[in-house]
Amino acid sequence: MRSGGAVQEAVYRRATQALRNPGLDTSLTRCKHDHPMARRPSVFPRLSPKEALILDLLRGGEMYGLELVTSSDGALKRGTVYVTLGRMEEKGLIVSRIGDEAPAAGGLPRRVYKPTPYGKQLLSASVAMRRRLVLVPGTSR
Repeated sequence: MRSGGAVQEAVYRRATQALRNPGLDTSLTRCKHDHPMARRPSVFPRLSPKEALILDLLRGGEMYGLELVTSSDGALKRGTVYVTLGRMEEKGLIVSRIGDEAPAAGGLPRRVYKPTPYGKQLLSASVAMRRRLVLVPGTSR
């Protein structure tokens, strides 16, 4: 059995030999990457359905995580809402701060969330794009 270093060296040797071989056919690899339908980075930032729901709920004002879960009528779960909120904060869609008062039952102050101007703008653009792409009954294009 080879040691980790020997295996890496063998893999490296094979890879460099393959690159030096002019007869190597890379057409399938090129085809996969050069095809017009190949996945390109999106110019338009995307909102997941949960992110769109959270931004929609936050249009009414600041809310804390469990308040969002309650307001979503079961669409958001306690186990995922904070992960989604963290991701949205990293994307610049929302900002958070520690609430002014502690819960009535005692404990730590709650973190409240509100949308950023960018988050509001992205939600509006996303809703407008969906309306343009989907014919809503009673409307015309």
